[in-house]
Amino acid sequence: MPSSHRAEPDLRWLGACYFFFFSILGIMVPYLGVFFDSRGFNAQEIGFLLAILMATRIVAPNIWAAVADRTGMRAELIKLGSFAAAITYISFFFDGSFLYLAVSLAIYTFFWNSILAQLEVITLETLGDKAERYGAIRSWGSVGYIVLVISGGFAIDYWGPEVLPYMGMILFLGLFACSLPLPANRSVVVNRADRPKLTFDASLILFMLSAMLLQMSVGPFYGFFVLYLKQFGYSETVAGILVALGVFAEIILFFYSSRLIRRYGIRVLLVVSMLLTAVRWLLLAFGVESLLLLIISQILHAFTFGLVHAASIHFIHRHFNVSHRSTGQALYASVSFGVGGALGTWISGMIWGDGSQTMWVWVFAASCAFLSMIAVMMIPNINGEATANTVQD
Repeated sequence: MPSSHRAEPDLRWLGACYFFFFSILGIMVPYLGVFFDSRGFNAQEIGFLLAILMATRIVAPNIWAAVADRTGMRAELIKLGSFAAAITYISFFFDGSFLYLAVSLAIYTFFWNSILAQLEVITLETLGDKAERYGAIRSWGSVGYIVLVISGGFAIDYWGPEVLPYMGMILFLGLFACSLPLPANRSVVVNRADRPKLTFDASLILFMLSAMLLQMSVGPFYGFFVLYLKQFGYSETVAGILVALGVFAEIILFFYSSRLIRRYGIRVLLVVSMLLTAVRWLLLAFGVESLLLLIISQILHAFTFGLVHAASIHFIHRHFNVSHRSTGQALYASVSFGVGGALGTWISGMIWGDGSQTMWVWVFAASCAFLSMIAVMMIPNINGEATANTVQD
């Protein structure tokens, strides 16, 4: 673990990296569908384009994690990924065909999606035996998400959707700038012959299945939430405020997440969170015309993402030793946000159709959340005791 006089500055810069990484998510996730809609693409095309954003999480984190676990170069990969993402994002400024935007998305998100797994590993290893502070550091990402969700809604209302590439570029450059001070403290690299074999036991397989199903349920929210609200007369500004409300609730829960995990355990928190997520999507399906029900549904985001993510990160950190931690975080990101997010967004676009039966998108989402809960209930050894992956560091 780094000495205390070095750890605090490192944690501040890691918090800043989280801020900019999730600021980019805050401008892309709610408003990218609106941006594509303004360029004349239909719901099926929008769903496919947004699925690319999620799908690169399947490949990119695993490639970069393999390099990180074999070289220990985690901070260097964050710097390289953020710089390459900023450069390739330039292509977004130019109007183009469906194919052009698909290729553009695939390239810059390949670099962008490589960053988060390394951030998670560096943060937890920097914290060492003070892992309870993870929620406070990670919450800076939620702050960034809130700031950009709200300001993005106002900016699009005022300047139109074409302002999105300019805001995105500023944020990519900010992420790169904040990654530069991260120290190149390479983790200890275990010789290939001494590296314990990565095993996929029932706990890990069921956990990944559950994570995938949950992110499938979030797919409609990623791709169509703002368009859904616009369909019922809400503006981008109102939609942005509602999304920000959910992330604000998420921040509050992040601060208590480690305490809740110690008290109730991972299984209980995941089951409760996934059940409340199913309720959240049903509120959107049948209560969209009620602002009060919309507010309640957004407050439940604290469980859909905040508590689920904190519990999942702790599960991965416990379940993988130091030789496989980048791989573990990458697997979680690629299977859940990658496979799950891509499938959920793509299927949502298909269900959306001509926009006359949008209620069924949220019924689909609720069904996925419920199945995710069942998968969690079946996980043996959920706290990660004594498996081949949990060799002492």
